[in-house]
Amino acid sequence: MDFEPWWLIFVPVFFGLGWIAARVDFKQMLSESRQLPDSYFKGLNFLLNEEPDRAIDAFIEVAKLDTETTELHFALGSLFRRRGEMERAIRVHQSLLARTDLPQVDRENAQFEIAQDFLKAGMLDRAEAAFEAVSTGRHAIAAVRALIYIYESGHDWPKAIEAVRRLRTLVDEPVPQLVHYQCEQAEAALKRREPNLIQAEQALNEAEKAAKELGQKEGSRASTARIFMLRAQLAYLQNDYALQLFYLQEVLRVAPQYAGLIAAELMQCYSQQEQAPQGLALLQKHYEQYPSIDVFAQIFKALRQQQGATAAWTFARQALQQHPSLLGLDRSLQFELQHPDNPDAQHVLGGDLHLLRTLVHKHTQRLDKYACQHCGFEAKHFYWQCPGCTQWESYAPKRLEELQA
Repeated sequence: MDFEPWWLIFVPVFFGLGWIAARVDFKQMLSESRQLPDSYFKGLNFLLNEEPDRAIDAFIEVAKLDTETTELHFALGSLFRRRGEMERAIRVHQSLLARTDLPQVDRENAQFEIAQDFLKAGMLDRAEAAFEAVSTGRHAIAAVRALIYIYESGHDWPKAIEAVRRLRTLVDEPVPQLVHYQCEQAEAALKRREPNLIQAEQALNEAEKAAKELGQKEGSRASTARIFMLRAQLAYLQNDYALQLFYLQEVLRVAPQYAGLIAAELMQCYSQQEQAPQGLALLQKHYEQYPSIDVFAQIFKALRQQQGATAAWTFARQALQQHPSLLGLDRSLQFELQHPDNPDAQHVLGGDLHLLRTLVHKHTQRLDKYACQHCGFEAKHFYWQCPGCTQWESYAPKRLEELQA
């Protein structure tokens, strides 16, 4: 395309139009800036000078003069909460809620924001009330989820169960921890000075129902094993040892890795029915496929009681050669020292058993713990919910030594 000289006429025209547009925008910007209250600029100045308390006062004054500054307060409150300055975040959101002219939508948002402030600050009672206030509005799903967390943190299992039911009416999603909520109720009923067997059975029925609703994909062997363990405890309190044995055997079937948690109870149950040899045979067979320290210890103890020191230590040598374990040796020495009158003991092992056990035990104390697979929190006892990170089923049913092997 050839250049035409008359096109040059448009150059000054375009320049003039651009200059006029710039002047109009600049005048509009100056006009809008003059309309902003002085408190707004004071607040920005205080914020830049790291004087947040004076900045909050200034922005609250802006809110009184200009009702269209709510977004500024929401942003400021969120900033303070992210930085962990909870008192300032609460103060900002309380200033919004104190306004009588605040639109209903903004009021709900402010109520939800201050509920999150209370929750992060650890003020669970106030957080519960604040989330309840918005549990039927546009923030209903998030509010009910927060309430579930609050009730779970406080071990208020009835309220947690009710909150889960409320959540299910709002959104169709599985809540796997519901099984454990019911199990917690059952366990509490069984541990009372006077166990409430009816309440425990009702809770376990609800736990089984919740597990069934989760289905194969969402359900877990851990929760199923816990239900069977509690069923076994219930049967024991009802003096129904045959039923107790059935549920303990079911644990071995559905969750063989949890055998260590019930090995002692299983042997006791067989012994009560005068079937200790059968219990020993079952544990030995299970150990061949699923070796664990606790199962090893119960086998050694049973052999020591039923067949003597030679048979027990013959098993221990073979097992420890295949699966070396200081904890296993420690458990064996502990049980051996419970039978110091056996003349075979010194012949089998020789030396000072007390000294040997003391030396071994000193090195096994740090290994004789369970560990959360999520946060690493270590504990002497097994937990279904980690005390550190509150995750469910995050503890492997194995000691630290086994996990590090």
